Amino acid sequence: MAMGAAGGTGGGRGRRRRSRKKPLSEINVTPLVDVMLVLLIIFMISAPLLTVGVPLELPKTEASAVDASNEPVTISIDRDGAIFIGDSETSWDGLIQAVADQGGADARERPVFVRADGRAPYQAVARVMARLSASGFTKLNLITDTAASSTPAEL
Repeated sequence: MAMGAAGGTGGGRGRRRRSRKKPLSEINVTPLVDVMLVLLIIFMISAPLLTVGVPLELPKTEASAVDASNEPVTISIDRDGAIFIGDSETSWDGLIQAVADQGGADARERPVFVRADGRAPYQAVARVMARLSASGFTKLNLITDTAASSTPAEL
């Protein structure tokens, strides 16, 4: 009888061991999710840096960001008043044609982002925006850098 009891418990242990050694048929997706989140963060950070190649120091404001539904045409004005469409310089006379070429068939329906250096002459920025408005571009946006907390004394 003692042998039967010992054999019975030994057999139970053997079954438990076999069930522990079964291979897992489930896929562990945690590493995949980790990698995808890291890639998402990298692309979210690097995508805005690839849009415009003209280095500017944007003025600080407390306005919120503008939501753009169409791909915008970006016009940059550097501190000397030079005008850039994307990253290529254009003349004052060729401004409207260059914006129309950059915007494609529905250029006047697309938003136009005007980025100006904070030290650019105000007259240059106002002239560019007035010329675009007079030429039928109605979705003009002045791009600024948002300041965390600025007081009138800092402006």
